[in-house]
Amino acid sequence: MSSVRDLKKDINYVLGDIIEAVYVWEYENTDKDTKKSEAIIDEAIETFDELIAKVNTRDVENVKAHFKAINKELEDRGKALIEKINKLG
Repeated sequence: MSSVRDLKKDINYVLGDIIEAVYVWEYENTDKDTKKSEAIIDEAIETFDELIAKVNTRDVENVKAHFKAINKELEDRGKALIEKINKLG
């Protein structure tokens, strides 16, 4: 299991890359409405805040299982956001 610092970095990198992908899409599609893409950015920021709050939770019985669940949630929510970006086109 990776360290807490590595998990926080993973959360930051994954969601940061998703936000960057939305910005690239917006840049390449200036003629399209950005309401849906802005909603994806807002959802990514909200996901970031929620996952970091879970990482910082101190009163956990099984720390390893807790972090594994956070990592799984990051993966699932990241994939869902990427699917939303792919549907923008």
